[in-house]
Amino acid sequence: MIETGATTILLVEDDAETRRQVATLLEHHDYRVAEAADAESALATFVAETPDLILLDLGLPDRDGLVVVERVRAAGTTPILVLSARDREVDKVLALEAGADDYLAKPFGMAELRARISAVLRRTALIAADAGGLEVIRIGDLELDPVSHTARVAEEPVHFTRLEFEVLRVLAEHAGQLVTYGRLLRSVWGTAYGDEAHYVHVYVGQIRRKIRRADPAGRLADLIVPEPGVGYRVRAGADPAPR
Repeated sequence: MIETGATTILLVEDDAETRRQVATLLEHHDYRVAEAADAESALATFVAETPDLILLDLGLPDRDGLVVVERVRAAGTTPILVLSARDREVDKVLALEAGADDYLAKPFGMAELRARISAVLRRTALIAADAGGLEVIRIGDLELDPVSHTARVAEEPVHFTRLEFEVLRVLAEHAGQLVTYGRLLRSVWGTAYGDEAHYVHVYVGQIRRKIRRADPAGRLADLIVPEPGVGYRVRAGADPAPR
């Protein structure tokens, strides 16, 4: 029997057999499952159930699943794990840019799905727990507050998603040091991740664009410096790097 306080997962999948199999697996492992077969019912269920995690197919009958990602992300930080038959790199990048936390291509094994779910939920819990004892980070005109998950550039607030903020925080905490793709993946996504360098590229690209928009003077234009094929580093100083 599933306890009242069990973790709630919203499963959005239009194929009834796939939905049944996944829901059965989740319930067997004591998750509470809310189901939806299309985008509209998914969004309505999201509001009604306030799930702890969303498993989302992109190929929905009424509208593209990316719409669900965007709507959920506009409402808050509920983690989203995409389950999709679209396995091209561009599809994964589009989902991550829209705000998905992870992407698992179909067909997938149930053991892998469980591992990804555990990793996403564990990461979300750790981010919330770890922030309490952290101090404000200041690098030039950039200020990050890990407790409130807020950021300011040149005294103006800048909105970063939960994962964008964590990527930037890890880089900023190691200012002046090279942070490899693997270290970023393990620090932000978890120890099960190591080959998803494209996740890092997507999020660093979004972070840099937001900083540029908030920094018309260009003082932070070269804040995050790529080390091709290896990782990124944040400059420790406040002034732009030499060109």
